[in-house]
Order: sequence, then C-alpha cells, then structure tokens
Amino acid sequence: MLDAAVAMVNETGLTVSLDHLSFEDVIRDARVSRSTVYRRWPYKDLFLGDLLRELAGAATPAVISSEETSVPEIRQVVLEHVDWLRPPDRRPELILELIRRVAVTEFETMHRSTEWRTYLALHATYLSIADEDLRRDLREGLARSERDFVSRIAQAWQRLVALFGYRLRPQLGATYEDFASMASADLRGHVILSLADPDIGSRRLHVRPFGASQEADWSPPGLALASIAQVFFEPDPEVRWGEERCTALLQALGVSDPPDESGDQQSGDTLPEGDAGDA
Repeated sequence: MLDAAVAMVNETGLTVSLDHLSFEDVIRDARVSRSTVYRRWPYKDLFLGDLLRELAGAATPAVISSEETSVPEIRQVVLEHVDWLRPPDRRPELILELIRRVAVTEFETMHRSTEWRTYLALHATYLSIADEDLRRDLREGLARSERDFVSRIAQAWQRLVALFGYRLRPQLGATYEDFASMASADLRGHVILSLADPDIGSRRLHVRPFGASQEADWSPPGLALASIAQVFFEPDPEVRWGEERCTALLQALGVSDPPDESGDQQSGDTLPEGDAGDA
C-alpha cells in the first residue's frame, strides 16, 4: 500500500490541502451572514480556491521586509565597531560582520514565520492542482509576490551598499535584483532544510573567511550570503572616505551621536528613503 501510494504521489505530486479549515468557523470569525457567504461561494471548494489565490498574492509582501528586520541589527553592529569605520583596511571587515549578523536575523525571521511556510508550500505544490484556471492564477499571483519581494530586497541592499561605499561589479553586468533573487533563494534553501534538520539553524563554523583578521562563528546562511556578496560587490573607487562621510553614515543609520560611556545613543528605525550614496 505504501509503495503504491508513493508511486501515485511521485506521478501527480503532493497537493495543497486546506481540509483542516472549517467553513463554518471562517463564517463565524468573519462575522458575516451565512446566506451572504453561500451566495458568493455556493460550495466550499470555490471559497478554498479563492483563498489560495489570496495566499499566493499576499503572502510574501505581508510577511517580511528585509530592511525592517535588518536595520536594528546593522545599527547595533556599527555601534559596536565604530572604530572599524574609519581605517580603510577595517571597513571590509565591518561589512563582513554586518553580513554575518544580519544573515542570522533574516534566517530566524523566516524560519519562525508560519506565513513563509505557507508561501513555500504554495510554490512547491501549486503545479499539482488539477484546475487549470486556478493553477494559472496561483502561478501569476506567486510571480507578482516574488517580484515585489525581490524588488524590496534589492532596493534595501542598493541603499545599504551605497551607504558603505560599495557598488555592483561593473564587469558582471548584473543588477541588484539578480543579487536579491540569488540571496533569497539560498536563504530559503537553508530554511527548508532546517525544517527537517533543526540543527542547521544553530550550526556554526569557527572560520576566518574572505581575508578577515580574526576567526568568528559563522552560520551556514551567513557564509553563503557573504560568498554571494563577494561575487557581486566591490568598493566604489569614486567614494572618498573622511570624517564627514563617517558622520553622515552614522546619522543615516539613525545614530546622531556616537555611543557614550553608558552605551546610550539616539537612533531611528529605518534607512533614509533617498539615495544613501549622497552621504
């Protein structure tokens, strides 16, 4: 029986199932009349089809914003290593430390999000849906969500890269969307693997990668993100570092003054909306 069932699944693929949802419970929680609901959706399957469309179109934009989850961590790292900002030989190490820490934050955010699991499940299983119109709608909805998500990641990284005096390597002919798509795909892969192997989330490698002066505990997602960043980005030769630029960078991160002896500082919550390269 198991062999026969496995063969059938391998032939048709796993399917998205919403059988655990009670139509009556949804009606109750929505606080609408049953007569109105049944005029709109005479059958539960029609409602579930529209629900899948809603999930495909709204899952990613509603779940995570790379800037919102990363900026507090970026600010904290910079505050801890302000002395790395000015010497030109230490700034690359500051960038590495930022990536090392931010990668853990991004991984943990995605890993604990049930919305992300739904989004990943839709990507993995929508092709097995028999209804061609529904399958097409899900594909288009997921594509729109994906473009929006990658675009937001790309915009955040573009501001961040310019802020720290880096740029895309011109010889690649790549875009920030290319970087965002590759970085996101790698992070999702680690999240998917960690669902079956939770140790991936806590695993650390004590290494000194990419010319760092000292060893540190790197997560697998962090090493992967740093590797991708090394391929895509390089210091911008047009950027001239001085005290004014360092001060502007701290202010752009929401830090108006360096931390005092007690560690207090003024801070904001987001990167500036304008071109961070103007700093």
